[in-house]
Amino acid sequence: MAKNSVVVPEARKALDKFKMEAANEVGVNLKEGYNGELTSREAGSVGGQMVKKMIEQYENNMK
Repeated sequence: MAKNSVVVPEARKALDKFKMEAANEVGVNLKEGYNGELTSREAGSVGGQMVKKMIEQYENNMK
């Protein structure tokens, strides 16, 4: 399995939307496709925001 492969191909669009929302929330200008010009800090803040939102969702479902 490739490093960036999605187990459920239909989920790709939802994951991309989720990533764009997280980037917008932390003020990172993310565009469709390749974003190789992002700094490590910018990329990390997007990933961190995604994890934060996933944890919040999980905690809300636990209640």
